[in-house]
Amino acid sequence: MPRSNVIKKDTFHYQWSKSHKPVLNIRPGDRVHFEVNEVSSWQITEKSKVGDLMKMDSSKLYPLAGPVFVQGAEPGDALVVEVESVRPGNWGWTAIMPGLGLLEEFTTPELYIWNLRGTGRRAYANFVKRIPIPMNPFCGVLGVAPPEEGYFDVMPPGKHGGNMDIRHLTSGSRVLIPVWTEGALFSTTDVHAAQGDGEVCVSAIECPGEVTITFDLKKHANLETPCYYSKPLFGPRSGYFGTTGISPDLMEATKQALRAMITFLQENLEITREQAYMLCSVAGELRTHEIVDRPNWVVGMMMPRPLIKEDPAGRRKKPRS
Repeated sequence: MPRSNVIKKDTFHYQWSKSHKPVLNIRPGDRVHFEVNEVSSWQITEKSKVGDLMKMDSSKLYPLAGPVFVQGAEPGDALVVEVESVRPGNWGWTAIMPGLGLLEEFTTPELYIWNLRGTGRRAYANFVKRIPIPMNPFCGVLGVAPPEEGYFDVMPPGKHGGNMDIRHLTSGSRVLIPVWTEGALFSTTDVHAAQGDGEVCVSAIECPGEVTITFDLKKHANLETPCYYSKPLFGPRSGYFGTTGISPDLMEATKQALRAMITFLQENLEITREQAYMLCSVAGELRTHEIVDRPNWVVGMMMPRPLIKEDPAGRRKKPRS
């Protein structure tokens, strides 16, 4: 019997744990199609009103599709996640929920329901007064099981990836996530049709969706935090290579991301650490990817891809379906 590489939307779990039994066992080079539930487990629907926000059960947030066991993945390796496609559903929502988000002065709940019918990756959805918002769908959560025993909430992110909310991880991007346990135990959720850097009010355009990912391994990568290769979001630019810092201290997260980039550039371009530091200062782009999933924040240090030597890890011409 051929094995199925589809994870249906009725197969999900709510916390990270290396104790979870995998729902799929794959080899490097395999492709998996995920049906991803809306982030509130459908507590918010297309017909919801603002009062429904305050009735949500927080234990039902972030239904994780997975986990996927990747044969040969061991601690010290990097799981290479090649995002082939992200297709949002027909509707989405954005909300202000008092007590969450970056600014404490917003004390009144607000809910906006989006019509996403007919939108594609380069299409637009209308906000209030028909303000056009370009669609750039991605998964807010891409992660593996942490090394510690026990069960851990999806929010916040960590060295295992998770709820990183990096808007640049759209179709065509590759993410390298440190492996902390045998098989990696990868899961995903939290499809966003669009999001700004930081996700400052704590919600993007939250929606259900379908995601196709091809997996590979980079042996003995010894990463401390995830890094990624992105495609350009808009226009003719060439995309980025990005390193991340993830910490409860924003300055420490920034330094982590910068140091990781310096190490990468030193090895990738065969230059000194001092030269790499200066290169970051003249050509790097420092981004706050996520600043609302307390207590950890995600900072990215990004370099234009034409400046680096491309790492072929994770590229498969003919992924197995």
